[in-house]
Parts: sequence; structure tokens; C-alpha cells
Amino acid sequence: MSDRIEADYLIETAFDPRVAAEVMAGEQSSGTFVKVPGETPELKARSAATVDKIDVVETTDSPSLPGARHPDGASIQRAHVTLSWPLHNLGPSLPNLMATVAGNLFELAQFSGLRLLDIRLPSAFAERYDGPQFGVEGTRRLTGVADGPVIGTIVKPSVGFDADQTAALVKTLAEAGIDFIKDDELQADGPACPFEDRARAVMAVVNAHADRTGKKVMVAFNLTGEIDEMKRRHDLVRDLGGTCIMASLNSVGLTGMIELGRFSELPIHAHRNGWGYLSREPHLGWSYIAWQKIWRLAGADHMHVNGLQNKFCEPDDSVVASARTCLTPLFETKPCIAMPVFSSGQSAIQPPETYRRLGSADLIYAAGGGIMGHPDGPAAGIESLRESWNAAIAGEPLEHRANAVPSLAKALEAYG
Repeated sequence: MSDRIEADYLIETAFDPRVAAEVMAGEQSSGTFVKVPGETPELKARSAATVDKIDVVETTDSPSLPGARHPDGASIQRAHVTLSWPLHNLGPSLPNLMATVAGNLFELAQFSGLRLLDIRLPSAFAERYDGPQFGVEGTRRLTGVADGPVIGTIVKPSVGFDADQTAALVKTLAEAGIDFIKDDELQADGPACPFEDRARAVMAVVNAHADRTGKKVMVAFNLTGEIDEMKRRHDLVRDLGGTCIMASLNSVGLTGMIELGRFSELPIHAHRNGWGYLSREPHLGWSYIAWQKIWRLAGADHMHVNGLQNKFCEPDDSVVASARTCLTPLFETKPCIAMPVFSSGQSAIQPPETYRRLGSADLIYAAGGGIMGHPDGPAAGIESLRESWNAAIAGEPLEHRANAVPSLAKALEAYG
């Protein structure tokens, strides 16, 4: 593996799976739709992608996606395929890695389904890219949360507040004991709530609270924008004493994220909004396991993974697998661990199962309605989350803990 890039795929095809896989390998390396004179045996030996493994997993009666060719009478087969490329084709370059492992593949006529499942990279990528600068350890240090989850929330309503209204909400949450607050991804730098006004108003509240209590709430300011805008916004947050910035990955793009990662002096909270269009069709697009590796290398310190029993369509097994992979080292010598962010419909209900299945509390647990919607207000909402997590980590039944903690009892009643 020292000099080869590997990628695993799920393919669906009415052709011989090996023939279809060879088309993939050719399309993404030295080949094209016809044989060309320059593709000599020597060049192919040096530069062609290879089909390293094929396992047929099942046969299906109908294609998952339209437009694929279907020879008369041919059955449609699904197979797991592994391709590999020599590193010298592209070098340790994340943008060109994307073009190689996920370029002109998904629209090839031989396939009625194609999904990138995983990638494995040579150590040259670890040498080229810094990866997360803060991750779990740095986030715990900056929030002052030594163990257990970092309890967080999202500014809601998502848009509509001006800077002063946002700061007032942050003040309420800080006084209630929150560890982490993030902008909603829809709030960036609109005329109704300019970034600079919001950052100044919010950090005045955060700094005043820290001066009184010694606890500085981490606020992830959404600086998503063009590269020069993001740099200016980063510098403002840093100079105001802020401890986190946020970017929407699919909006700023890979090169934008790489540049931000190299520039930033603060943890980067990476939001995955838009993830569904890359993943929702199970036979097309990306698995999170492959996708998050690229963004971690680019510098993401926090990665969203959804949450158990979420408001979206993602099943719990997928959420847990996503969180585990963020906590799994990318390289032996450079782990690049990112802190998973659980959000989407979270409350005091989910922590026991989340902890049981993940086996770790190295996470940000972000609840909007689970805090704001508590019958006794945000402070009770935050307490209910902490007590639910304390019970989960101690192995204590939630109902037993609720008997002694009224805020937890009311949360279970309200959200159950």
C-alpha cells in the first residue's frame, strides 16, 4: 500500500462484472472508449488502474437507476469491487484524488448503480496534509469539558434574528450552562444579521460570561463564503477571543476547505448540509466512510454524523458507523481524529443507546428542540441532557435516574 491508492465500490451492472470493472479502471486511468496508439503495454504497466478484487453479492430483477445499457436477456448483478491506482498518477493531491476515485464513473452506461464505499491512502497524503489541528483533545481543552460529551445546541430560529437577538439567546444559553453553540448553516452574512455585527455582539456576551464564571462557551460562527471572506471572518472571530469557526463543506468545496484548514488558528466545525444528494440512493454516490476521510485530511475538526432516531431518513446503523469512522485513525503515524457531532432531533431520550452503540463519549451532542423545547426552559433542557449522559456512562437505567432528577423526568415525558 505504500505507493497505491485503493477504493472499494458497490456496482450494479447487466454486463459481466469483471468487464464492467475493467471499464471503470480504464476510464479512471490510462484508457478511454477506444484503444489509442499511445496506450502501450509499458504505459499500462506503469499507469493503469487495476481491478484487485470482485465479489458478486446478489442479482436483482430491475435496475436501480435509469439510462444504463442492458444486453438482451442479461441479469443485473451487484458486486463489490476494489480498484487501485499508482500514486505517481496524481501524487498526494486531494482534489485530484476526488477526480480519480469519483470522477466519470457514476454516469458510465455499463452501470445502473455505482457507490464509493471506502478509500485507503498511502502515507504520502498524511505527509502532505495537516488534518485536524484540534480534534477531540483540542475541543475538550477549549470548552473545558474534560470528559463526557460536549453538550451543544444550534441557534434557532435558523434565520430571522438580528445580531442583538442572537446575542441575547447566547446569553441565556451560556447562563444555562451550555458548552457549545453553533450558527445554523443558513445564517452566514445576510443583510438582516451581518457576520461582523453578530460576531461582535455574541462574543461580548461570551467574554463577559467567561470573565464572571471562568467558562468560555465555544461558539461555531458560520463563516461560509468565498476564501477571502472566510479569512477575514476567521481573523475577526480570533481577534474577538472566539474559539471556533464553522464552514459548510459542500458549499466551500474541497480546495476552499483545504485553504481554510491551513489558514485557521481555530477549530473548524464542518457541516455536511447537502449530504443527502450524495448518499440517499443506496446504489449511487458516496458512503460516509469514504467521504469523511477526505475532509478530515483537509482539516475538519468536527464532523456531523446525524443522530439516533433522527428527523431525517438515515438509519441508526449508518449514524453509528459514521461516528465510529470519525474516531478511527486514518494512518498509524497520523490519526487525524475528528470529533463526531450528533444532531437532528436529539433530546434526553437518545444518550443511553448512543453511548451503548458508540462506546465513547468523545462527541458533541447538539440538541435544539431538546434544549429549547424543555417544559422548564433551556437550563432544565441542558441539565436533562447531562443527566441522561451521566446515567448512560454509569450504566444506570434512565428511568431510575429520572426519579431523582425532575428535569430529566420531564424531558422523558415531553420527548418520549
